[in-house]
Amino acid sequence: MTISTTDLIESSGLGLETAKRITAEALSGADDGELFVEYRQSEGLVFDNGRLKGANYDTAQGFGLRAVAGEAAGYAHAGDISEGALKRAAEAVSAVRKGYSGTYAAPPARTNQSLYTDVNPLGGPSFEEKVRLLQEIDAYARAKDPRVRQVSATLAASWQVVEILRADGHLVRDVRPMVRLNISVVAGNDARQESGSFGCGGREGFERFITTENWQGGVDEALRQALVNLDAVPAPAGTLDVVLGPGWPGILLHEAVGHGLEGDFNRKKTSAFAGLMGQRVAAPGVTIVDDGTIPDRRGSLTVDDEGTPAGRTMLIEDGILKGYMQDRQNARLMGMEPTGNGRRQSYAHIPMPRMTNTVMMAGDKDPEEILASVKDGLYAVAFGGGQVDITSGKFVFSCTEAYRVENGKVGAPVKGAMLIGNGPDALTRVSMIGNDMELDPGMGTCGKQGQGVPVGVGQPSMRINELTVGGTAV
Repeated sequence: MTISTTDLIESSGLGLETAKRITAEALSGADDGELFVEYRQSEGLVFDNGRLKGANYDTAQGFGLRAVAGEAAGYAHAGDISEGALKRAAEAVSAVRKGYSGTYAAPPARTNQSLYTDVNPLGGPSFEEKVRLLQEIDAYARAKDPRVRQVSATLAASWQVVEILRADGHLVRDVRPMVRLNISVVAGNDARQESGSFGCGGREGFERFITTENWQGGVDEALRQALVNLDAVPAPAGTLDVVLGPGWPGILLHEAVGHGLEGDFNRKKTSAFAGLMGQRVAAPGVTIVDDGTIPDRRGSLTVDDEGTPAGRTMLIEDGILKGYMQDRQNARLMGMEPTGNGRRQSYAHIPMPRMTNTVMMAGDKDPEEILASVKDGLYAVAFGGGQVDITSGKFVFSCTEAYRVENGKVGAPVKGAMLIGNGPDALTRVSMIGNDMELDPGMGTCGKQGQGVPVGVGQPSMRINELTVGGTAV
């Protein structure tokens, strides 16, 4: 079966009128629900240790049908976009509304916004050109410093077309490109080896990311991190004042605070922020938004995966809790409006409230002033992995680049630093906020209940007083 990527349902073996009829019958008596149809092309090249280690190209298509009845949802999906497959899915999801009679919700508002190109990035540089670029990245990194031991570089792209059809005939289409470049460098001496990395990407073509200036800058950054870590000393342990750098360190806020502000956790009262709407949950000056409308950003969406236009949601304003990120089901059950945060990994996954681009807004302090204010502390510039307990807000994050700060001066780099704390508590300990807000370069992926979706983060430099630091110094 051949599907036109400009009109998925109509050109499939299913057909639009048939899809409308079956969807309407399947969702009769439900509170909400939709038919989500997807076509996706994806490509990835991995160059490692001087050789092309992997190259893949994949095409996938399918649909997911959802019926929502109260707090319950029935979901069925298939890779076969046909009348027979949709009828079987309709039979499966109808079980959720047996003995239930609801009023089907009004459709989301329509939008004319267009936040990214619909050009397929897989039609950009040829396979040979991409391999040649990866070879150049490898050669450039190895020529920069004799301590370079290993270089890894990846290029990835995807092109996703979705159509969202509701029982009332409301139909929304979105075409979503995505590209990403990642570079990792391992440098070593006789005593040890350390790594550094760089990543960038967004909802656009490859052109901006594969310029010589960009990829050489990426190699330089990855190598710089690796060499800094080669000289790192064991991190101190104890209670320290911590300064977070701008941009990517916003991943700490994303995990430690952002997930706790998603609607489902608050409706179920399993979030540390549940029941605190309108109350102070952070220090004055702390303002955090989730903004899915920033053009070309990795986490942005013209419409979410339920068809709701993406928005800019105020979560915390000057320290006061103002809102949650909502999909349609949780918004209805909480008596709130959907915020365009209903997201899913693919047609095989049910939507749920998810972040887009979660950003802490700038303050009025010069970054140098913030560092100069610290007598004994840590300056955390980049983060790796972390763990968060949504219910308690407790988090643990590893720093991949951090420095000791003593008497207002940035000193030696440290290795093995872990930031340990409680998200809501940490927000109240923010004492200085910089005027240097940055967005991350476009490399975030968020996991929740087994689903991964692209996201963005951002923040200015900021000081958090008396945060627990786990270290390796003895």
